[in-house]
Amino acid sequence: MNIITGGVTAAKGFQAASTAAGIKYQGRTDMAMVYSEVPCKAAGTFTTNIVKAAPVKWDQDIVYNQPEAQVIICNSGIANACTGKEGFECCKETALAAAKTLKVDPDSVLVASTGVIGMQLPVQKLAAGVEAMAPELDGSLEAGNQAAKAIMTTDTVEKEAAVQFEIGGKTVTVGGMCKGSGMIHPNMCTMLGFVTTDVNISKELLQEALSQDVKDTYNMVSVDGDTSTNDTVLLLANGMAGNPEITEKNEDYRAFCQALNYVNTQLAKKIAGDGEGATALFEVKIIGAESKEQAVTLSKSVVTSSLTKAAIYGHDANWGRILCAMGYSGAQFDPEKVDLYFESRAGKIKIIENGVSTGYSEDEATKILSEDAVTAIADIKMGDCTATAWGCDLTYDYVKINADYRS
Repeated sequence: MNIITGGVTAAKGFQAASTAAGIKYQGRTDMAMVYSEVPCKAAGTFTTNIVKAAPVKWDQDIVYNQPEAQVIICNSGIANACTGKEGFECCKETALAAAKTLKVDPDSVLVASTGVIGMQLPVQKLAAGVEAMAPELDGSLEAGNQAAKAIMTTDTVEKEAAVQFEIGGKTVTVGGMCKGSGMIHPNMCTMLGFVTTDVNISKELLQEALSQDVKDTYNMVSVDGDTSTNDTVLLLANGMAGNPEITEKNEDYRAFCQALNYVNTQLAKKIAGDGEGATALFEVKIIGAESKEQAVTLSKSVVTSSLTKAAIYGHDANWGRILCAMGYSGAQFDPEKVDLYFESRAGKIKIIENGVSTGYSEDEATKILSEDAVTAIADIKMGDCTATAWGCDLTYDYVKINADYRS
């Protein structure tokens, strides 16, 4: 597997475009389009929030009930959530505009929105945006990068990843982009993620690969504990790599799953590191667990602890907060057997051994915790299972951003 530069346009046959439609933001792009030269197999995972935005319902119908998809249209600024029948009609009108402009089936057009909940989208601006983007579709990496920028809301950087590998003597590419910075506590995936691949694979296995992979990637991310109404990850496969179709769980399938996992992991980590107001990516690894479920529960409990997140912001090795968060997680373990380490580019230090302090150097710990990516590793000495969760520190700016988000 080779890590390459790129995102949604890295795979063969995929193009992207973006435009400034003036939906909510002024002076910046706020709509993106992803298009495949040929129809694709489509898979998706969606929010578990009972309150689901109109685009989520629209996309679920296409992914579950239609044989193919070919276009994704996304806007930022307004979420089209809690908008009733008018919101769903907006999805339909957007798809019809794309169908007319691109000469595709409207049932092959996926839509996504992100931004303020409760506002109605200006349908005319969306349709005009679709018409503006269609002639600008381009398969270049730059076009993909511009699309990644267009879907940002409070994100500070665009988020992309791509890899290549071989199946049956053919080069296969997986690439993707995502956005997410706040209202991030997915129970399936992140706010919005779009992954494209030219692999030839059955629709059933494509869905299974994605559904399984989100458990170890997007499901392990938390910024603030809030599960969005719009969470959507879409995976399109157009088969243009020309490999023999993957129809069973063989070595080719496992190679694809490995590549998909790399892309999704990188995107998930980019979301965590770009959490609203964050200054550091906070990674929590649980090792020595007796089951995967136990490790997942413990790691997510620590990464979502507000007190621990605040300590990471202060570069404070307040390990008691971590042990406390593990203790109320609901997972059973012996706190008197836990070893805890902090690690970053500045080094690694053992903070506690068998549940008590090692007498570590506070200065050394502060130095390690002062990097922009920090890892806490807890060994609970019960087995050989592991899990990793990603989050970020909790800063003053998080409150500032969300106190006046609508205004």
